[in-house]
Amino acid sequence: MGERLGVIGLGIMGKPMARNLLNAGFDVTVHSRGRGPVEELAAEGATPAVSPAEVARASDVLITMLPDTPDVEVVVDGPEGVLAGARPGLLVVDMSTISAAATRRMAETLAGRDVHMVDAPVTGGPAGAEAATLTIMVGGDPAVVKRVDPVFVCLGKVVHMGGNGAGQTAKACNQLAILVTAQGVAEALTLGRRCGLNPATLRQALLGGLAASRVLDLFGARMVAREFNAGIETRLYHKDLHTVLDMAREARQPVPAASLVMRHIDTLMNEQAGGKDLSILIELVENLSDL
Repeated sequence: MGERLGVIGLGIMGKPMARNLLNAGFDVTVHSRGRGPVEELAAEGATPAVSPAEVARASDVLITMLPDTPDVEVVVDGPEGVLAGARPGLLVVDMSTISAAATRRMAETLAGRDVHMVDAPVTGGPAGAEAATLTIMVGGDPAVVKRVDPVFVCLGKVVHMGGNGAGQTAKACNQLAILVTAQGVAEALTLGRRCGLNPATLRQALLGGLAASRVLDLFGARMVAREFNAGIETRLYHKDLHTVLDMAREARQPVPAASLVMRHIDTLMNEQAGGKDLSILIELVENLSDL
């Protein structure tokens, strides 16, 4: 079906996304640091590869879904990286959440080798990745983005934000809104409990009015149930908030609420809670009030 695809990074998001592309009929070559998900998808019809360069040689469109900026940089331009196997005309679609500035630098480096790049970070979490209902925030040349439309339609809904780096800028703003809202939800539920309310009942009441949000729905439920092992790890939001603050400094735009949340997430990281779900923020807020 159409162009040959490569997917590098088969974690909590990348693996279900690659599976959706396989189920849509694409020829998909996969690579990841851990062999487990590679072998799992190979059993479902994917072609396994031992390096990013091998994926590049087998692909027309190559998707990366990796944890952080240095991971993407190494995969693109490191030993046995994408550039080592890239042919002119290859299209790299980075769906990770990384620095917009680094994205623009990589796009320039790739262009010098006649390789196109689109940044396409997503929101919707693991459930959205599995259900193919992600919102994909895209940065890149419109003609190049159009080439990826048949791929994106198998993963979710596209919003084209602008040129290279614009998708990552939009994702940083998305993470800022999520994190500040999560802090507010933790404080609201903690204050209500402190004043004698049942947090579960309070959450239901808030969901019925202007305070309603996806953050209150999802993270609020985990806060109430004390389910701190599900979802995306706090360490990844910590990384994202660093990106937000760096971008804000470069733009000379104060983001005081984000700075406060960063202090709290720094505390969680220092307490070795980086592997827990973001909903663990409520424990930190409770400890502030000695609840």
